[in-house]
Amino acid sequence: MRTDTLQLASELAGRSEAFALATVVRREPPSSARVGDSAVVTPDGEFHGWLGGSCTRPTVIREALAALADGAPRLIGIVRDPGSASGARPGLTVFPMACHSGGSVEIYIEPLLPARRLLIFGVSPTARALARLAAVLDYRVEAVDPEASETLFPDASRLVTSDDFVEPPGSGRDAARCFAVVATLGQRDEEAAWAASRLVPAYVGVVASRKRFGKIRETLAARGATAEQLDRIANPAGLDIGAQTPEEIALSILAEITRRARAGRRRREGDRRPAHDSAPPVPATRTEQAPAPAAAGAAIAREPGPAGAPASPAPATRIEKAPAPAAAITETTRDPAPPAAIPETARDPVCGMSVAATAAGHQADFGGTTYHFCCAHCREQFVAEPRKYAAAAQEG
Repeated sequence: MRTDTLQLASELAGRSEAFALATVVRREPPSSARVGDSAVVTPDGEFHGWLGGSCTRPTVIREALAALADGAPRLIGIVRDPGSASGARPGLTVFPMACHSGGSVEIYIEPLLPARRLLIFGVSPTARALARLAAVLDYRVEAVDPEASETLFPDASRLVTSDDFVEPPGSGRDAARCFAVVATLGQRDEEAAWAASRLVPAYVGVVASRKRFGKIRETLAARGATAEQLDRIANPAGLDIGAQTPEEIALSILAEITRRARAGRRRREGDRRPAHDSAPPVPATRTEQAPAPAAAGAAIAREPGPAGAPASPAPATRIEKAPAPAAAITETTRDPAPPAAIPETARDPVCGMSVAATAAGHQADFGGTTYHFCCAHCREQFVAEPRKYAAAAQEG
């Protein structure tokens, strides 16, 4: 490979720009190409490099653009006699050599696409588990929330502290590799779902019960969301694998994203077979079950009361740190049973502060009791160890 071709490929990869790399893997004289010759083809059809003269260029450009469109590499042969037995081999697609001088060349074309982009709205345990698992699968994770931090999301490539700072996909190809998941679990659900749906990514999933999502859908419709936008939102997010823990829910969501992405690729390739995701999403088991008993030790996320608008958001911060392990937290997204009459004031079981229960913006259910918190931090501590704090609260 020529140094200038290698340098261009490195620069494009560094800018997260798509390109196809074409390399000569076999040749027969009198072709002027040599094994190892290479070229870079960009999405606008620009050709950079050398593959044996102008005779091969149009075919390589056309096949490189097709590879960028469907994401699949290919091996092509540009030969003197495409109908000969030597040109017909499994895995090789042959095209006629246009040059009168003859010869033949085989070229391997590999599309190099930017990492798949996953926007995660929220700081819930499910959101954090999703960020960890997505990073392992080579997604470019962007954590979107006013409270997003390097501590909560050590695996994120980017922290975005305001919905207004989220960069929309730059093209149809970018949108096909962009996915969004709303895992706010009661904290600014409508705002996050609105921001995610307006980006029009390849997938939008909302981690919430059907009942809760019904309210979110009504709010989005009132804000002007079209029926098409609303129908594109997957709820419950994830495949039905009986997921309960944040890690299991994250796994089910990434499985659904993978299945839909593969189906989209088949459609782009011209495969007319019915895609697996053509039917409405299958309801996840976790949203149809009754609330877990106290012995299960699971805290149930509740919708918060109204909260004031956050202060002016800080600029988004980029981080490039290696992943760090995080503790597993058990949380569900089921609808809790209707609570008993709410007292005017309640005691935060974590910090002991007295809060106005009727206006509290942070609650969680455990063992049939509704607990109220002064802030999101106390609620997160309770959700992590509900049995511990519930027992302390009962002891007074």
